[in-house]
Amino acid sequence: MIVWDSPENVCVKKLVPSCDVKPVGNLGQDIDWSMRMEINTRKFVRIVIFVSLLGIFFAVVSVIYFNLTANPKTKPQESANARLGIRGVDISSLPKVEDHGGVFYNDDGREQDIFHILADHGVNYVRLKLWHTPASGYNSLERVKAVAQRVKAADMGFLLDIHYSDTWADPSKQYKPAAWEELDYDQLEGAVHDYTQEVVTELKVQGTDPDIVQIGNEIPNGMLWDTGKMDGASDQFERLSGLLKAGIAGVRDSGSSARIMLHLDKGGNNDLYRWWFDGMIAEGVEFDVIGLSFYVYWHGELDDLSDNLNDLAGRYGKDLIVVETAYPYTLANQDGHSNIVGMRGQLAEGYPATVEGQAAWLEDLMQVVEDTPGGLGKGVFYWEPAWLGLPGCGWDPENPSSGNGWENQALFDFGGKALSSLGVFLEFAGLAPDSPR
Repeated sequence: MIVWDSPENVCVKKLVPSCDVKPVGNLGQDIDWSMRMEINTRKFVRIVIFVSLLGIFFAVVSVIYFNLTANPKTKPQESANARLGIRGVDISSLPKVEDHGGVFYNDDGREQDIFHILADHGVNYVRLKLWHTPASGYNSLERVKAVAQRVKAADMGFLLDIHYSDTWADPSKQYKPAAWEELDYDQLEGAVHDYTQEVVTELKVQGTDPDIVQIGNEIPNGMLWDTGKMDGASDQFERLSGLLKAGIAGVRDSGSSARIMLHLDKGGNNDLYRWWFDGMIAEGVEFDVIGLSFYVYWHGELDDLSDNLNDLAGRYGKDLIVVETAYPYTLANQDGHSNIVGMRGQLAEGYPATVEGQAAWLEDLMQVVEDTPGGLGKGVFYWEPAWLGLPGCGWDPENPSSGNGWENQALFDFGGKALSSLGVFLEFAGLAPDSPR
């Protein structure tokens, strides 16, 4: 046992009354200094541990706050009683809107990342269009990759819509990318395959493998005109099917397990769908999903859509998704550019251009899809619900001041606040709009 006689001396006693050990220099002073150092070191370690734990605490709180307000990692609300498995939106214009000052607000009027707002309303899928070499840079592969990362971070499904053009592709125009203008048919087939494989591979490598890949956009009249145009010639199905097969092979050769969609407009025209899909199947085109566009002011009544879906379900046995639809909540204009739907005469009977009318339209359309025989009506995508009419957000990629003719059909008002009609997605997620969130 060690006994301290003084700061300078140490005596080791063996439990006897005397001790003959003499002081040895400054040993006691050295031991005293060492013990003080040990005590100070322990205090320092405790302080370091405390500060570290405090830092970890604040880091965790910051991550939770970021996830809740900026970039949700939680899966969109889901229920075992979900009425439609796919409740999607096409928000291809989002980067342009955000770059030009667009912000979004939740039901309470609080600014929030749009992916959180969408997920909080039952949206679980996002569709993004891809242009080859767009003049504005928007809808390019790099832009799509960036938004795809946000889609996957929000635990949403991802539908990639490849237009095979530098600009808009639809039934009235299917222009080749400028880089492919001089290619003959065989070279064009090769370009379609290689481009598709490259695109899907890049998305896959960054962890954003699409769940569905759409080969072409609204292609009843073909794509990559004039080579793949449905022009009435005897070989029209052969030419278009060859290009479609090349794109499909590109997806498969990337190693992706994405499902393949073929997409037409005029979702109420059963004769068109029978003619087109009979022809493609006869040419050996293999696909998984039939995509339809259905806008009531262009494509007939809801009964027409219902009849078409019912027939397609029995005839082809493929999954069916309405990948484009929308309806106005107002006839007002935000940017001074005339809207596509701007007159009462364009409205469907029973559906006024109000938030309530928009919600009723969307609910009834989703009900039609849900009622498709055999459970083959898989879902609905609302087209461009966040395309605000801000300066610089025009439709023409070569002219930013061209204006936006769609803002009155969005699911956010002109100021970016979510409309109550967005709550229809919650209903088809098996959750009431006023369910706790």
